[in-house]
Amino acid sequence: MYIFFVMKKNVASKSGISKAGFEIYGYGERRKPLDIHYLTGVSWLMLIRKQIIGKRIFDIMGSFLGLVFFGWLILLAFILAAIDTGKNGFFTQVRVGRNGKLFKVIKIRTMRDIPGFDTTVTTEKDPRITRLGAFLRKTKIDELPQLINVFLGHMSFVGPRPDVPGYYDQLPEEDKKILLSVRPGITGPATLKYRTEEELLATVDEPEAYNREVIFPDKVRINREYIENYSFVNDLRYIWATVFGVRFL
Repeated sequence: MYIFFVMKKNVASKSGISKAGFEIYGYGERRKPLDIHYLTGVSWLMLIRKQIIGKRIFDIMGSFLGLVFFGWLILLAFILAAIDTGKNGFFTQVRVGRNGKLFKVIKIRTMRDIPGFDTTVTTEKDPRITRLGAFLRKTKIDELPQLINVFLGHMSFVGPRPDVPGYYDQLPEEDKKILLSVRPGITGPATLKYRTEEELLATVDEPEAYNREVIFPDKVRINREYIENYSFVNDLRYIWATVFGVRFL
């Protein structure tokens, strides 16, 4: 079992100005450096052990209480969705989690299958969305089963939204390391900014291209800022804004 600690040191930049960097070591049966990162300024390494543990404890307690209070609503939505779509009321899809580990995100099924229509980018006018499904998506009831993902440790309440495999492969290595250093979340600053993403995509001619070239890069920027400037207080603010529909950004 390893215990990690972070050593701060100065790293010379090309301009000759020393900047803060971090060196990571671990102790196991014997001392040895596990991995060394020299990053300037505030970085994704600022999510130290204490913060990670505190965030996880909050996730476990919050998701447990959420399942206790909203379990009946999840069950009701599951039954109605199964009747509405003629399939399993739960929809699962493979997403990319922390450290690139794949997991299955759980949602209430809101769409019916249409042969030949298999895009992963959904717009408000998507013909696959049922009338009940539109209501569940608008009220975010379809997202409630993700409390199970949070409880199991696949996700967190707050963090970058988990994407399907393929999107992160297009990112520069540094962006990929930073975004995958934390658990993906149900909500977050990027999610709040694009809370009407489906309506926005419905107004453009090429939704997939617009998502790939405009929305996704902006989400990457916002999520990097969230991780690099992590604050538990901000997590609470994002959750509040999500639950009560407050415009945060």
